Parts: sequence; C-alpha cells; structure tokens
Amino acid sequence: MSDRIKAVRYPKLEHFAEPNVITTTADFVFSWARSHSVFPFTYGLACCAIEMLTSGFARYDIARYGMEVFRPTPRQCDLMIVAGTVNEKMAPVLKRLYDQMSEPKWVVSMGACATSGGPFYDGYNVVNGVDKVVPVDVYIPGCPPRPEALFQGLLELQGKIQQLKFVPETPVVPETPVVPETVAATE
Repeated sequence: MSDRIKAVRYPKLEHFAEPNVITTTADFVFSWARSHSVFPFTYGLACCAIEMLTSGFARYDIARYGMEVFRPTPRQCDLMIVAGTVNEKMAPVLKRLYDQMSEPKWVVSMGACATSGGPFYDGYNVVNGVDKVVPVDVYIPGCPPRPEALFQGLLELQGKIQQLKFVPETPVVPETPVVPETVAATE
C-alpha cells in the first residue's frame, strides 16, 4: 500500500486470552467490512480479461482479499473492473451497466486500453479512456497487467474504501458570544 494510506493495526491473538473490551467507531467497523466484501462485476472486453480471470485461479487466489465472488449481473456487485478496449459502440452499454450497480460503487480501469486507448488510441471507434464514460477510482497500468498488478490496484481500492466515512462529520461552528441587548430607557 502507499504511504498516504494508514495501515490498520489489529490486536494480537494472545491479547484475547482473557475477556477484553474492544472499543471502536462505527466508521471503522463499517469501512473495514465494506472493504473486505467487495463483489466484482465480470466485465472483460479483451486480453486483459484473461489476466483478470487468472487472478481467481489457485496460483493467485483473489479470495485472500475477499473479492472472489465475480457476479454476472450489475445489480449484485459494487465493483466494475473494466478490462480491455472500450469502443464507441460499447460505451453506452458500459454506462447503462454502471448505472444499474448498487451504491456505493467503484470502478477499476485495468490495462492500457481501458485507461487511455492503448495501442488503438488513434482508432476511429476507440474510447480513449473509460473515465470519459464512468468515473474511475483506480487505474492499473500494463498491457496486459499481471494478476499481481490487479491485486495491487485492489489493495489501493481497499485503502480508499477504508478511508470513507459512514457518518458524515458535522462541521464545528464556533459559537459567537452573546452580547446582551441594551434596552434604551425611554423616560
């Protein structure tokens, strides 16, 4: 993970030998649970999709990160991994599927083609970046990126999800001192 994302410290198992009380915030619990139960959407368009599917095999095992259940329908998922070249004909379909996803939703752009058009950037039918169609949270470089690069991008996404607040912070407004009104005596 990058330096800007704080590492979460978990208590050691030997500290639970006696009954303990753990205090934490609702933000931490919900953000941790949300970041470790992401359901990706199978949206492979080209050769990057082979690497995305390879990440689920036994050698790489995406299940270590809690993201092993690839869903076939957008209504059951909250992460869209766009893996491959997006062309002009596919862009409205991608947007419609993104709109059907449940909130909160995230998008990962996997590979050079999804990020910037790749080697096909000057093609008349290629969208030069999926960020022109849907908002992207994490970009994964490479042509095609290895499963390890996908895992690094997913760990970055988990860090972003853990930074989200469940309860929005209310701004603290300093109180202005109350000055008693002067009553003019009319006599």
